[in-house]
Amino acid sequence: MPALSPTMTAGNIGAWNKQPGDTLSPGEVLVEIETDKAQMDFEFQDDGVLAKILVPSGEKDVAVGNPIAVYVEDSGDVPAFESFTIDDAGGAKAPAPPPKEESLDSSEPPKKETSVPQPQSQEPESSGKPLETVLERDRIFASPAAKKFALENGIPLKNIKGTGENGRITKADVENYQSSGAAAPGGIPLAAPGTTYTDIPLTAMRKTIATRLMQSKNTAPHYYVQTTLNVSKLLKLREALNAQADGKYKLSINDFIIKASAHALIKVPQVNSSWLEAEGVIRQYNVADISVAVATPVGLMTPIVKFAHARGLESISAEVKALGAKAKESKLKPEEYQGGTFTISNMGMNPAVDRFTAIVNPPQAAILAVGTVTKVPLEAEDGGIQWEQQIVVNGSFDHRVVDGAVGAEFMKVLKEVVENPLQLLI
Repeated sequence: MPALSPTMTAGNIGAWNKQPGDTLSPGEVLVEIETDKAQMDFEFQDDGVLAKILVPSGEKDVAVGNPIAVYVEDSGDVPAFESFTIDDAGGAKAPAPPPKEESLDSSEPPKKETSVPQPQSQEPESSGKPLETVLERDRIFASPAAKKFALENGIPLKNIKGTGENGRITKADVENYQSSGAAAPGGIPLAAPGTTYTDIPLTAMRKTIATRLMQSKNTAPHYYVQTTLNVSKLLKLREALNAQADGKYKLSINDFIIKASAHALIKVPQVNSSWLEAEGVIRQYNVADISVAVATPVGLMTPIVKFAHARGLESISAEVKALGAKAKESKLKPEEYQGGTFTISNMGMNPAVDRFTAIVNPPQAAILAVGTVTKVPLEAEDGGIQWEQQIVVNGSFDHRVVDGAVGAEFMKVLKEVVENPLQLLI
Protein backbone atom coordinates (compact mmCIF):
# COMPACT_ATOMS: atom_id res chain seq x y z
CA MET A 1 0.00 0.00 0.00
CA PRO A 2 1.62 3.23 -1.15
CA ALA A 3 1.42 6.55 0.71
CA LEU A 4 -0.53 8.77 -1.68
CA SER A 5 -0.68 11.81 0.61
CA PRO A 6 1.48 13.11 3.47
CA THR A 7 -1.25 12.39 6.05
CA MET A 8 -2.19 8.97 4.71
CA THR A 9 -1.58 6.09 7.12
CA ALA A 10 -4.05 3.63 5.60
CA GLY A 11 -6.24 3.22 2.53
CA ASN A 12 -9.28 1.31 1.31
CA ILE A 13 -9.01 -1.02 -1.68
CA GLY A 14 -11.42 -0.25 -4.51
CA ALA A 15 -11.64 -2.09 -7.83
CA TRP A 16 -8.68 -4.03 -9.16
CA ASN A 17 -8.21 -3.15 -12.85
CA LYS A 18 -5.92 -6.15 -13.38
CA GLN A 19 -6.25 -9.82 -12.50
CA PRO A 20 -3.56 -12.48 -11.84
CA GLY A 21 -1.82 -13.34 -15.09
CA ASP A 22 -2.45 -9.90 -16.66
CA THR A 23 0.51 -8.03 -18.12
CA LEU A 24 1.47 -4.78 -16.39
CA SER A 25 2.89 -1.78 -18.23
CA PRO A 26 4.09 1.62 -16.97
CA GLY A 27 1.23 4.09 -16.59
CA GLU A 28 -1.54 1.50 -16.43
CA VAL A 29 -4.03 1.71 -13.57
CA LEU A 30 -3.55 -1.28 -11.29
CA VAL A 31 -6.08 -0.57 -8.54
CA GLU A 32 -8.30 2.20 -7.20
CA ILE A 33 -7.43 3.32 -3.67
CA GLU A 34 -9.49 5.49 -1.33
CA THR A 35 -7.10 7.62 0.71
CA ASP A 36 -7.81 10.02 3.55
CA LYS A 37 -8.19 12.74 0.89
CA ALA A 38 -9.83 11.24 -2.16
CA GLN A 39 -10.35 8.17 -4.32
CA MET A 40 -7.38 7.78 -6.65
CA ASP A 41 -6.11 5.61 -9.47
CA PHE A 42 -2.84 3.87 -8.55
CA GLU A 43 -0.71 3.54 -11.67
CA PHE A 44 1.94 0.87 -12.10
CA GLN A 45 5.36 2.08 -13.20
CA ASP A 46 7.18 -1.10 -14.29
CA ASP A 47 6.82 -3.87 -16.83
CA GLY A 48 5.75 -7.19 -15.36
CA VAL A 49 2.90 -9.59 -14.68
CA LEU A 50 0.40 -9.54 -11.80
CA ALA A 51 0.90 -12.84 -10.00
CA LYS A 52 -1.40 -12.60 -6.98
CA ILE A 53 -3.87 -10.20 -5.36
CA LEU A 54 -3.33 -10.34 -1.60
CA VAL A 55 -5.96 -7.79 -0.51
CA PRO A 56 -9.38 -7.98 -2.25
CA SER A 57 -11.65 -5.13 -3.34
CA GLY A 58 -13.60 -3.64 -0.47
CA GLU A 59 -10.92 -4.17 2.18
CA LYS A 60 -10.73 -1.17 4.50
CA ASP A 61 -7.97 0.50 6.52
CA VAL A 62 -5.02 -1.28 4.91
CA ALA A 63 -1.89 0.24 6.48
CA VAL A 64 0.67 2.03 4.32
CA GLY A 65 3.53 -0.37 3.60
CA ASN A 66 1.39 -3.51 3.82
CA PRO A 67 1.68 -5.86 0.84
CA ILE A 68 -1.44 -5.79 -1.33
CA ALA A 69 -0.29 -7.76 -4.41
CA VAL A 70 2.61 -9.66 -5.98
CA TYR A 71 4.08 -8.96 -9.38
CA VAL A 72 6.72 -10.94 -11.26
CA GLU A 73 8.83 -10.24 -14.31
CA ASP A 74 8.06 -13.50 -16.11
CA SER A 75 4.57 -14.95 -16.68
CA GLY A 76 6.03 -18.40 -16.11
CA ASP A 77 6.46 -17.52 -12.42
CA VAL A 78 2.76 -16.80 -11.86
CA PRO A 79 1.71 -20.38 -10.93
CA ALA A 80 4.22 -20.44 -8.09
CA PHE A 81 2.16 -17.78 -6.27
CA GLU A 82 -1.25 -19.43 -6.62
CA SER A 83 -1.40 -20.29 -2.90
CA PHE A 84 0.67 -17.30 -1.74
CA THR A 85 -0.93 -15.36 1.15
CA ILE A 86 -0.38 -12.05 2.88
CA ASP A 87 1.21 -13.95 5.77
CA ASP A 88 3.75 -15.39 3.33
CA ALA A 89 4.53 -11.81 2.30
CA GLY A 90 5.31 -10.78 5.87
CA GLY A 91 1.83 -10.25 7.29
CA ALA A 92 -0.24 -7.13 7.80
CA LYS A 93 0.45 -4.34 10.25
CA ALA A 94 -1.90 -1.82 11.86
CA PRO A 95 -2.02 1.79 10.54
CA ALA A 96 0.28 4.28 12.24
CA PRO A 97 -1.22 7.38 13.93
CA PRO A 98 -1.57 10.29 11.45
CA PRO A 99 0.84 13.24 11.75
CA LYS A 100 -0.45 16.19 13.75
CA GLU A 101 0.35 18.85 11.19
CA GLU A 102 0.84 19.09 7.47
CA SER A 103 3.21 21.66 6.06
CA LEU A 104 1.68 23.86 3.38
CA ASP A 105 4.90 25.34 2.03
CA SER A 106 4.31 25.72 -1.72
CA SER A 107 8.04 25.80 -2.38
CA GLU A 108 8.75 22.41 -0.80
CA PRO A 109 7.53 18.98 -2.00
CA PRO A 110 5.20 17.11 0.35
CA LYS A 111 6.90 14.76 2.77
CA LYS A 112 5.97 11.10 2.28
CA GLU A 113 5.31 8.36 4.78
CA THR A 114 8.11 5.81 4.98
CA SER A 115 6.90 2.52 3.55
CA VAL A 116 8.10 -0.88 2.42
CA PRO A 117 9.99 -0.39 -0.86
CA GLN A 118 7.55 -0.63 -3.74
CA PRO A 119 8.13 -1.06 -7.46
CA GLN A 120 5.15 1.22 -8.04
CA SER A 121 5.18 5.03 -8.24
CA GLN A 122 4.34 6.84 -4.99
CA GLU A 123 2.51 9.67 -6.73
CA PRO A 124 0.22 8.45 -9.49
CA GLU A 125 -0.66 10.67 -12.39
CA SER A 126 -3.71 10.43 -14.57
CA SER A 127 -3.18 8.13 -17.54
CA GLY A 128 -5.75 9.99 -19.59
CA LYS A 129 -7.70 6.75 -20.17
CA PRO A 130 -11.48 6.67 -19.67
CA LEU A 131 -11.73 4.87 -16.34
CA GLU A 132 -14.70 3.80 -14.27
CA THR A 133 -14.60 5.09 -10.71
CA VAL A 134 -16.06 3.09 -7.87
CA LEU A 135 -18.23 4.07 -4.93
CA GLU A 136 -17.66 1.88 -1.89
CA ARG A 137 -20.51 1.68 0.58
CA ASP A 138 -20.79 -1.42 2.72
CA ARG A 139 -18.52 -3.25 0.25
CA ILE A 140 -20.87 -2.46 -2.64
CA PHE A 141 -19.43 -1.00 -5.83
CA ALA A 142 -21.21 1.19 -8.36
CA SER A 143 -20.33 2.89 -11.62
CA PRO A 144 -20.16 6.72 -11.73
CA ALA A 145 -23.42 6.87 -13.71
CA ALA A 146 -25.16 4.63 -11.18
CA LYS A 147 -23.78 6.66 -8.29
CA LYS A 148 -24.95 9.95 -9.81
CA PHE A 149 -28.42 8.63 -10.64
CA ALA A 150 -28.83 7.16 -7.15
CA LEU A 151 -27.76 10.39 -5.43
CA GLU A 152 -30.09 12.49 -7.58
CA ASN A 153 -33.05 10.22 -6.88
CA GLY A 154 -32.43 9.37 -3.26
CA ILE A 155 -31.99 5.65 -3.90
CA PRO A 156 -29.91 3.62 -1.38
CA LEU A 157 -27.29 1.64 -3.29
CA LYS A 158 -26.96 -0.93 -0.53
CA ASN A 159 -30.44 -2.24 -1.39
CA ILE A 160 -29.52 -2.99 -5.01
CA LYS A 161 -27.96 -6.15 -6.40
CA GLY A 162 -25.45 -5.34 -9.13
CA THR A 163 -25.38 -7.21 -12.42
CA GLY A 164 -22.09 -5.78 -13.68
CA GLU A 165 -18.61 -7.24 -13.49
CA ASN A 166 -17.79 -8.58 -10.01
CA GLY A 167 -21.27 -7.58 -8.83
CA ARG A 168 -20.79 -3.89 -9.70
CA ILE A 169 -23.99 -1.84 -9.75
CA THR A 170 -24.77 -0.25 -13.12
CA LYS A 171 -27.09 2.65 -13.90
CA ALA A 172 -29.52 0.15 -15.42
CA ASP A 173 -29.63 -1.71 -12.09
CA VAL A 174 -30.59 1.50 -10.28
CA GLU A 175 -33.21 2.41 -12.89
CA ASN A 176 -34.71 -1.09 -12.66
CA TYR A 177 -34.80 -0.82 -8.88
CA GLN A 178 -36.60 2.50 -9.11
CA SER A 179 -39.11 1.30 -11.72
CA SER A 180 -39.86 -1.84 -9.71
CA GLY A 181 -41.51 0.28 -7.03
CA ALA A 182 -38.82 -0.35 -4.41
CA ALA A 183 -38.27 3.41 -4.30
CA ALA A 184 -41.08 5.89 -3.80
CA PRO A 185 -42.02 8.51 -6.47
CA GLY A 186 -39.87 11.64 -6.32
CA GLY A 187 -36.78 9.69 -5.33
CA ILE A 188 -37.79 9.17 -1.67
CA PRO A 189 -36.59 5.72 -0.55
CA LEU A 190 -39.20 3.51 1.12
CA ALA A 191 -38.10 2.41 4.57
CA ALA A 192 -38.70 -1.08 5.78
CA PRO A 193 -41.41 -1.40 8.45
CA GLY A 194 -40.04 -0.35 11.81
CA THR A 195 -36.92 1.27 10.34
CA THR A 196 -36.33 4.74 11.80
CA TYR A 197 -32.73 5.42 10.74
CA THR A 198 -29.99 4.55 8.27
CA ASP A 199 -26.38 3.87 9.27
CA ILE A 200 -23.89 5.37 6.82
CA PRO A 201 -20.38 3.89 7.16
CA LEU A 202 -17.58 6.34 7.96
CA THR A 203 -15.24 6.71 5.01
CA ALA A 204 -11.54 7.52 5.34
CA MET A 205 -12.23 11.01 3.99
CA ARG A 206 -15.03 11.69 6.47
CA LYS A 207 -12.79 10.57 9.36
CA THR A 208 -10.01 12.89 8.15
CA ILE A 209 -12.38 15.84 7.83
CA ALA A 210 -13.60 15.23 11.37
CA THR A 211 -10.08 14.92 12.77
CA ARG A 212 -8.75 18.06 11.11
CA LEU A 213 -11.74 20.26 11.96
CA MET A 214 -11.67 19.11 15.59
CA GLN A 215 -7.94 19.83 15.64
CA SER A 216 -8.60 23.31 14.29
CA LYS A 217 -11.37 24.21 16.75
CA ASN A 218 -9.56 22.71 19.74
CA THR A 219 -6.09 24.15 19.10
CA ALA A 220 -6.55 27.33 17.03
CA PRO A 221 -8.13 30.25 18.93
CA HIS A 222 -10.57 31.55 16.31
CA TYR A 223 -11.86 35.09 16.02
CA TYR A 224 -14.11 36.50 13.34
CA VAL A 225 -14.25 39.73 11.36
CA GLN A 226 -17.32 40.46 9.24
CA THR A 227 -17.89 43.12 6.60
CA THR A 228 -20.39 43.91 3.85
CA LEU A 229 -19.13 44.29 0.28
CA ASN A 230 -20.86 46.49 -2.27
CA VAL A 231 -20.51 44.39 -5.43
CA SER A 232 -22.59 46.59 -7.75
CA LYS A 233 -19.53 47.73 -9.73
CA LEU A 234 -18.08 44.22 -9.71
CA LEU A 235 -21.27 42.76 -11.20
CA LYS A 236 -21.31 45.38 -13.96
CA LEU A 237 -17.65 44.68 -14.78
CA ARG A 238 -18.34 40.94 -14.78
CA GLU A 239 -21.27 41.43 -17.16
CA ALA A 240 -19.18 43.56 -19.51
CA LEU A 241 -16.25 41.12 -19.57
CA ASN A 242 -18.49 38.10 -20.15
CA ALA A 243 -20.33 39.93 -22.94
CA GLN A 244 -17.13 40.37 -24.90
CA ALA A 245 -15.71 36.90 -24.16
CA ASP A 246 -17.21 35.27 -27.28
CA GLY A 247 -17.72 32.10 -25.28
CA LYS A 248 -14.03 31.76 -24.36
CA TYR A 249 -14.80 32.18 -20.66
CA LYS A 250 -17.61 32.96 -18.25
CA LEU A 251 -16.44 34.71 -15.11
CA SER A 252 -18.20 34.05 -11.80
CA ILE A 253 -18.38 36.24 -8.72
CA ASN A 254 -16.17 33.69 -6.98
CA ASP A 255 -13.42 34.25 -9.59
CA PHE A 256 -13.34 37.92 -8.58
CA ILE A 257 -13.36 37.02 -4.86
CA ILE A 258 -10.38 34.67 -5.40
CA LYS A 259 -8.43 37.36 -7.25
CA ALA A 260 -9.32 40.02 -4.68
CA SER A 261 -8.33 37.74 -1.78
CA ALA A 262 -4.98 37.00 -3.43
CA HIS A 263 -4.42 40.75 -3.82
CA ALA A 264 -5.22 41.31 -0.12
CA LEU A 265 -2.92 38.45 0.96
CA ILE A 266 0.03 40.02 -0.82
CA LYS A 267 -0.80 43.40 0.73
CA VAL A 268 -1.24 41.91 4.23
CA PRO A 269 1.19 38.95 4.24
CA GLN A 270 0.71 38.17 7.94
CA VAL A 271 -2.61 36.57 6.99
CA ASN A 272 -0.90 34.57 4.25
CA SER A 273 0.79 32.37 6.85
CA SER A 274 0.77 29.00 8.60
CA TRP A 275 1.29 27.96 12.22
CA LEU A 276 3.98 25.26 12.22
CA GLU A 277 4.54 24.45 15.86
CA ALA A 278 6.67 21.36 15.18
CA GLU A 279 9.17 23.52 13.29
CA GLY A 280 8.89 26.32 15.84
CA VAL A 281 7.93 28.91 13.21
CA ILE A 282 5.13 30.91 11.67
CA ARG A 283 5.70 30.43 7.94
CA GLN A 284 4.79 33.51 5.88
CA TYR A 285 4.31 32.88 2.17
CA ASN A 286 5.32 35.07 -0.74
CA VAL A 287 2.70 33.59 -3.08
CA ALA A 288 -1.08 33.35 -2.76
CA ASP A 289 -2.19 29.75 -3.31
CA ILE A 290 -5.94 29.83 -2.76
CA SER A 291 -7.71 26.67 -1.58
CA VAL A 292 -11.30 26.68 -2.87
CA ALA A 293 -13.82 24.58 -0.94
CA VAL A 294 -15.76 22.23 -3.26
CA ALA A 295 -18.64 20.03 -2.09
CA THR A 296 -18.44 16.50 -3.52
CA PRO A 297 -20.63 13.41 -2.97
CA VAL A 298 -17.98 11.93 -0.67
CA GLY A 299 -17.00 15.04 1.29
CA LEU A 300 -15.47 18.50 1.14
CA MET A 301 -12.36 18.95 -1.01
CA THR A 302 -10.17 22.05 -1.31
CA PRO A 303 -8.36 22.11 -4.67
CA ILE A 304 -5.80 24.89 -5.01
CA VAL A 305 -5.59 27.78 -7.46
CA LYS A 306 -1.84 28.28 -7.31
CA PHE A 307 -0.20 31.68 -7.81
CA ALA A 308 -3.63 33.34 -7.85
CA HIS A 309 -2.03 36.74 -7.24
CA ALA A 310 -0.20 36.49 -10.57
CA ARG A 311 -3.11 35.09 -12.62
CA GLY A 312 -5.70 36.92 -14.66
CA LEU A 313 -9.42 36.44 -14.11
CA GLU A 314 -9.78 34.23 -17.20
CA SER A 315 -7.00 31.93 -15.99
CA ILE A 316 -8.49 31.71 -12.49
CA SER A 317 -11.94 30.93 -13.89
CA ALA A 318 -10.65 28.12 -16.12
CA GLU A 319 -8.60 26.61 -13.27
CA VAL A 320 -11.51 26.66 -10.81
CA LYS A 321 -13.82 24.92 -13.29
CA ALA A 322 -11.23 22.25 -14.16
CA LEU A 323 -10.29 21.54 -10.54
CA GLY A 324 -13.93 21.53 -9.40
CA ALA A 325 -14.84 18.93 -12.03
CA LYS A 326 -11.90 16.71 -11.06
CA ALA A 327 -12.77 17.03 -7.36
CA LYS A 328 -16.35 15.86 -7.93
CA GLU A 329 -15.04 12.85 -9.89
CA SER A 330 -12.43 12.08 -7.17
CA LYS A 331 -9.68 12.52 -9.76
CA LEU A 332 -7.53 15.21 -8.11
CA LYS A 333 -3.81 14.55 -7.95
CA PRO A 334 -2.16 15.03 -4.53
CA GLU A 335 -0.38 18.20 -5.63
CA GLU A 336 -3.74 19.69 -6.65
CA TYR A 337 -5.24 19.60 -3.15
CA GLN A 338 -2.25 19.42 -0.77
CA GLY A 339 -1.04 22.82 0.35
CA GLY A 340 -2.61 26.20 -0.06
CA THR A 341 -1.99 29.34 1.95
CA PHE A 342 -5.59 30.58 2.40
CA THR A 343 -9.07 29.10 1.90
CA ILE A 344 -12.32 30.47 0.46
CA SER A 345 -15.65 28.81 1.25
CA ASN A 346 -18.44 30.26 -0.89
CA MET A 347 -22.07 29.34 -0.23
CA GLY A 348 -23.34 32.25 -2.31
CA MET A 349 -24.90 29.90 -4.86
CA ASN A 350 -27.55 29.13 -2.22
CA PRO A 351 -29.86 32.17 -1.94
CA ALA A 352 -30.89 31.12 1.57
CA VAL A 353 -27.36 31.67 2.93
CA ASP A 354 -26.78 35.39 3.41
CA ARG A 355 -23.84 34.87 5.80
CA PHE A 356 -21.99 32.17 7.76
CA THR A 357 -18.71 31.50 9.56
CA ALA A 358 -16.14 28.88 8.60
CA ILE A 359 -13.51 26.87 10.48
CA VAL A 360 -9.85 27.60 9.69
CA ASN A 361 -8.19 24.90 7.57
CA PRO A 362 -5.01 24.04 9.56
CA PRO A 363 -2.20 24.86 9.45
CA GLN A 364 -3.46 27.88 7.45
CA ALA A 365 -4.20 31.00 9.48
CA ALA A 366 -7.40 32.22 7.84
CA ILE A 367 -10.49 31.32 5.80
CA LEU A 368 -13.06 33.56 4.11
CA ALA A 369 -16.78 32.64 4.21
CA VAL A 370 -18.79 34.19 1.36
CA GLY A 371 -22.58 34.58 1.39
CA THR A 372 -25.09 35.23 -1.38
CA VAL A 373 -25.72 38.48 -3.28
CA THR A 374 -28.53 40.53 -1.74
CA LYS A 375 -30.27 43.53 -3.28
CA VAL A 376 -30.55 46.22 -0.58
CA PRO A 377 -32.51 49.52 -0.80
CA LEU A 378 -30.61 52.62 0.30
CA GLU A 379 -31.56 56.26 0.53
CA ALA A 380 -30.19 58.28 -2.41
CA GLU A 381 -28.84 61.82 -2.15
CA ASP A 382 -32.03 63.21 -3.72
CA GLY A 383 -34.14 61.50 -1.06
CA GLY A 384 -35.23 58.67 -3.31
CA ILE A 385 -34.30 54.99 -3.23
CA GLN A 386 -31.28 53.40 -4.88
CA TRP A 387 -30.52 49.71 -4.94
CA GLU A 388 -27.16 48.26 -3.98
CA GLN A 389 -25.93 44.70 -4.53
CA GLN A 390 -24.22 43.43 -1.38
CA ILE A 391 -22.37 40.35 -0.15
CA VAL A 392 -21.58 39.65 3.51
CA VAL A 393 -18.18 38.02 4.02
CA ASN A 394 -16.81 36.68 7.28
CA GLY A 395 -13.11 36.13 7.88
CA SER A 396 -12.08 33.50 10.44
CA PHE A 397 -8.54 33.96 11.77
CA ASP A 398 -6.15 31.96 13.96
CA HIS A 399 -5.21 34.41 16.73
CA ARG A 400 -1.88 32.62 17.27
CA VAL A 401 -0.80 33.94 13.88
CA VAL A 402 -3.02 36.91 13.03
CA ASP A 403 -3.68 39.66 15.55
CA GLY A 404 -7.06 41.37 15.53
CA ALA A 405 -5.83 44.59 13.94
CA VAL A 406 -4.14 42.61 11.16
CA GLY A 407 -7.33 40.66 10.43
CA ALA A 408 -9.23 43.92 10.27
CA GLU A 409 -6.66 45.39 7.87
CA PHE A 410 -6.97 42.37 5.59
CA MET A 411 -10.75 42.77 5.45
CA LYS A 412 -10.33 46.49 4.73
CA VAL A 413 -8.01 45.84 1.77
CA LEU A 414 -10.33 43.12 0.49
CA LYS A 415 -13.32 45.46 0.68
CA GLU A 416 -11.49 48.27 -1.13
CA VAL A 417 -10.47 46.11 -4.09
CA VAL A 418 -13.84 44.33 -4.40
CA GLU A 419 -15.72 47.63 -4.39
CA ASN A 420 -13.27 49.08 -6.93
CA PRO A 421 -12.74 46.01 -9.11
CA LEU A 422 -10.88 47.80 -11.90
CA GLN A 423 -7.86 47.61 -9.57
CA LEU A 424 -7.83 43.86 -10.26
CA LEU A 425 -7.07 44.54 -13.91
CA ILE A 426 -3.98 46.66 -13.19
